[in-house]
Amino acid sequence: MSKALSHPEAEAIDLSAVLDALRDPIRRAIVLMVAEQGEKRCSSFLHCATKTNLTYHVARLREAGVIRVRVEGPARLITLRQDELDRRFPGLLPAILAGARQDPPLARLVESA
Repeated sequence: MSKALSHPEAEAIDLSAVLDALRDPIRRAIVLMVAEQGEKRCSSFLHCATKTNLTYHVARLREAGVIRVRVEGPARLITLRQDELDRRFPGLLPAILAGARQDPPLARLVESA
């Protein structure tokens, strides 16, 4: 049995932690893909990074409160905490996603998924 993953409560999500987590282009690509395509398996992002690196990036996003990760059998499924982030920091996520869409290297990562 897997141990439950911890996620910060919505009111405990810190703006500095969110911005720090979204500073990395691989993490922005993950967020953009989940925002545009809905829930994704962690394995969907193996074209972005090695498995070890991907585990690190997903953990950073989860610990910052940007994504929620749930375990279903051997799979880890990622969803964006969009509603919670929009309530906590109105306008932040749409601005980040708009910027990510205009970043050519990120767009290529998303298109190759």
